[in-house]
Amino acid sequence: MRKFNVAVVGATGAVGEELFRVMEAYDFPVNNIIPLASANSAGSKIEYKNKEYTVLELTEEVFEANDVEIAFFSAGGSISEKFAKFAVEAGAVVIDNTSHFRMDPTIPLVVPEVNPEDIKLWRETGIIANPNCSTIQMVLSLKPLDDLYGIKRVDVSTYQAVSGAGKAGMEELVKQMQAFFAFNLDESEKQAFAHQIALNVIPQIDVAQENGFTKEEMKMVNETQKILHKNIQVAATCVRVPVLRSHSESITVTFEDGVDVDLSAVRNSLSSFENVEVLDDLANNLYPMPIISTDTDTTYVGRIRKDVYAPNVIHYFNVADQVRVGAATNSVRIALKWIELENEF
Repeated sequence: MRKFNVAVVGATGAVGEELFRVMEAYDFPVNNIIPLASANSAGSKIEYKNKEYTVLELTEEVFEANDVEIAFFSAGGSISEKFAKFAVEAGAVVIDNTSHFRMDPTIPLVVPEVNPEDIKLWRETGIIANPNCSTIQMVLSLKPLDDLYGIKRVDVSTYQAVSGAGKAGMEELVKQMQAFFAFNLDESEKQAFAHQIALNVIPQIDVAQENGFTKEEMKMVNETQKILHKNIQVAATCVRVPVLRSHSESITVTFEDGVDVDLSAVRNSLSSFENVEVLDDLANNLYPMPIISTDTDTTYVGRIRKDVYAPNVIHYFNVADQVRVGAATNSVRIALKWIELENEF
């Protein structure tokens, strides 16, 4: 198999570090690793398959100088906006994990299990966008259900881990819990989040929009429609919770009028879908939880039940590791699918 020169922009960040672990787990066809970061991190070391690599400073010339063929970007939207074009000009395909390119109509937004055919559109710009973490795990469960009955509307409330705010978010929760046990929680710093996150939930993620939703919530609306190529109605409420890792979602799906849901068919469609696993035995306390999904590449679905009043409505609980499934793993799967389809380009 052909091997590739792979750059990781944001190599020292939480998602960058996870990318290396996922690439190793998937035995990614690597010829050379080019870890890239800011000048402050340049010179530090990362390890990949028991070999050390020196982190290089991200510059306009570094992609061409190192013959980069695949470039993962996970360093923030402003970085992608400035530097992605230089990777493309050097001949690389860019897989961008930020929000910057997601809603650009010329750039495919891809979850490989859901819309792999969109990868072929990469040639127009040289860029493939990775969706928002909460969107990825949600559409992984929505796709088989839409294929089964046709979805009309989705209502979702998220329970998002602090690692969604990066290392700073995780550190803030840990420090606040330490402060709690030292009886000085009131004095703890609040920097990563607007409010105390320990022993609390915060019903706001990202900035407020004019329509009363947040930017994070509207990402789930717009990205879901783009990925599924369908004008599904979506309403989201995104909440930050004091969990270190893995996002949870409580999802209500309204199918097309006239549908009378068969729960056996629903469970079968979900359990047979790639990288989705059903954990659904309420009587025996079996259902998805963050502690189960963390450090896995699976989206877990449970608490599946039919609405008490409407025969075309179901409710379920959906959990996945957002650093892996919602970021690094989806990016690597995009790259592997791109490699698989390369001869067709």
